[in-house]
Amino acid sequence: MPSVPFKKILIANRGEIAVRVIMACKELGIHTVAVYSEADRYSSHVRYADQAICIGPAKSARSYLDVSAIISAAEVTNVDAIHPGYGFLSENAGFAEVCETSGIRFIGPQPRVIRLMGVKEQARAFMREMGVPVLPGSPGVLASPEEALLLAEQIGYPVILKASAGGGGRGMRVVNSAEDLPALFAQAQHEAGAAFSSADLYLEKFIAAPRHIEFQILADQQGNVEILGERECSIQRRHQKLIEESPSPVVTDAQRAEISAALRKAIQAAGYTNAGTVEFLMDETGKLYFIEVNARVQVEHPVSEFVTGVDIVKSQIRIAQGETLPQILCGPIELRGHSIECRINAENPETFAPSPGRITGFHLPGGIGVRVDTWAYTDCVIPPYYDSLVAKLIVYGNDRAEAIARMRRALDMFVIEGIHTSIPLHQRILADPDFQAGRFDTSFINRFLPAAKTVKQG
Repeated sequence: MPSVPFKKILIANRGEIAVRVIMACKELGIHTVAVYSEADRYSSHVRYADQAICIGPAKSARSYLDVSAIISAAEVTNVDAIHPGYGFLSENAGFAEVCETSGIRFIGPQPRVIRLMGVKEQARAFMREMGVPVLPGSPGVLASPEEALLLAEQIGYPVILKASAGGGGRGMRVVNSAEDLPALFAQAQHEAGAAFSSADLYLEKFIAAPRHIEFQILADQQGNVEILGERECSIQRRHQKLIEESPSPVVTDAQRAEISAALRKAIQAAGYTNAGTVEFLMDETGKLYFIEVNARVQVEHPVSEFVTGVDIVKSQIRIAQGETLPQILCGPIELRGHSIECRINAENPETFAPSPGRITGFHLPGGIGVRVDTWAYTDCVIPPYYDSLVAKLIVYGNDRAEAIARMRRALDMFVIEGIHTSIPLHQRILADPDFQAGRFDTSFINRFLPAAKTVKQG
C-alpha cells in the first residue's frame, strides 16, 4: 500500500511514554492529541500536546481503559491514528479492532496477530513450529490438575504454572512436587481469573535461575523484518524489570545471529507488523528458550535506540503510515557500544512501598551519553492511581564498563526531593561486583537486598 502521512495522532496513554510519542510526532511534523484523567490534568503530556481532552476520573478503568471515551476523543478531534504506548490498551485486540472499524489506524500489530501472540500457549505452539526454541511444556491450555500432574511427571520437577492470558507474575506458581500441584493449580487459576478474566493455565519446565533476554523487532507491511539486537532484563523484582541493558553481556554473536534468523522467519510467517519484543529465558548452559511476545513498544526501548541509532517510536509511526523498513532504516543494523537504563520509581528503595506525593526538588543529570525520559517536574504530584515510574535514566558508553561508570555518575547527579525513589537502590546495584562483572540472573535482587540491609544495620 502507498505511504500516506498522518496529520494528527492521539496518544492513548499517560506519563513518560505519552511525552515520548509526542516528541516523535513533533519531529515528524504530526499534530498530537493527549487524553488525560482528572488526576493528570497538570501532567507534562497534556502541556506538550497540540490538543488535550479529559476522558474521565482518576481510576484507569474509567479513563485510560475506557475504549468508548478514547474513541470519542479521537473522533471529535478527527485524528488519523492512535498510538497506544505500553500498558493500558496497547495489547488489547478488541481496542485495535474498534480503531479499525472507526476508520482510525492503530499504531501496532493487526488484531488477529495481537490475539495470536497474546494467548501464550498459541504463541508457544507457533514459535515451536517456526523452529524457535521453546521450553518443554503443555501443548495448550491445561484441562485439569490431573493433566498437569501427568505432564509434570514427564517433564520433571520443578515446573511452573502460568496464566495463558496474562503477565507480570500474576497467575503464576512454581511447583516443586506432585503433592503441591493441586493446591497451587487452584491458586493460579483463581488469581488468573481475577486478573485477566480468564482462568486458563499452561505449564512449562521451570528454570530456577534464568537470565531474561529479549529481542527487539521491527516489521513493515511489506514483509520486511529487522532485529535490533537483544536486551538483558534480568535485574528485576517480582517479574518487574528494574535495570535493562543492550547488548546482553552473555549473548554471543553466533547466538544472536541464530535467534535473529529464526525470529525473522517466524515474524514474517505470522504477518506481524510494527514494533514488538520477543522474550526468552536463558538457562545455566546458555541456551535460550522462547517464553512470550510483547506486541507493543517496551518501557526499555531506549537502550536499543542508543546501540542501533534507530528511533523505534518514529519507526512505529512511519510503518503504520505504510513506509518500508529500507526507507526508514537507511542501511543494515549494527550494534555499537553499550547502553543501560534504570527505572526511577516513586517507591521506598528498602521496602518498595509506593511513595506518591509532591516533588519539591527536581534536577536532571546531563552530559555526554545521558538521556532522561520523564513527565515529571518540580511541584508536580505523583498520583497514587497508576504505576510508580517517574523517569527512565538511560546512558550510552563505548563499552559496558564506560556505560556503568556513566550511569553511576548520572545517578549521583539525579535529584528528586519530596518523595522516596529507587535511586539509592540503583546506586547499590551498580556498585555491586557481580553486576559489574555481568554475573547475575533473575534471582539477583533476592540475594542482593538482604545483604544490603545487613550492611546498613551493621
